[in-house]
Amino acid sequence: MPFNTAAAEVRTTIQQVLGSWAGLVRERRGVHPPSRAPKDTADFLLSHSGWLGRHVAAADLSCEISQLVHSALRIAEPVRVRRFKVGRCPEAACGGTLHARVHARALDHISEIQCDAAAEHQWTQEEWLHLKQRLATRNHDVPGGKARATAWLSPSDITSAWQISPGSVYRLASKQRWRRRNHGGRVEYDGTDVLRTMRQRDAPPA
Repeated sequence: MPFNTAAAEVRTTIQQVLGSWAGLVRERRGVHPPSRAPKDTADFLLSHSGWLGRHVAAADLSCEISQLVHSALRIAEPVRVRRFKVGRCPEAACGGTLHARVHARALDHISEIQCDAAAEHQWTQEEWLHLKQRLATRNHDVPGGKARATAWLSPSDITSAWQISPGSVYRLASKQRWRRRNHGGRVEYDGTDVLRTMRQRDAPPA
């Protein structure tokens, strides 16, 4: 039988995401970790579901597990791509509108954002974080010298932009004391704090 590369990639992602959350439980609760087998890791997380349900990141855990389910389902049948409006293009003197292309089953998974007036004004999923900041701070200068509006970043924004695990996001947030807010029942972090940490993290050694 031919090797199913897509199925193997989904399995690896499932293993990584579940392992990341298991690492968070192990670190915070001081318990022995499970084996790396997805079933063992899932059973481990289920055994700590009460604690996870009370954790500040419970909504993000639920969202990520849902995404894993959708990813597995996409292997079974084709994925339809949808297009929706993001907002006005932030580039100077451009009056175009930004549109994002997303998978129909995972509306939070943005594959590409492009301006309808200038083809060169486009951003990949990895660049979405920086675009989101520009959209959040554009036209928000306040008279009197006050700072511009804060760009708040969700854990999924951070994991997509820097390719780190959700567990690493929460560990960095705690260690670096990122400012945060609760928005619609989900945690978001101050973009300035996040960028400062990530620039220090990615900086070459002196």
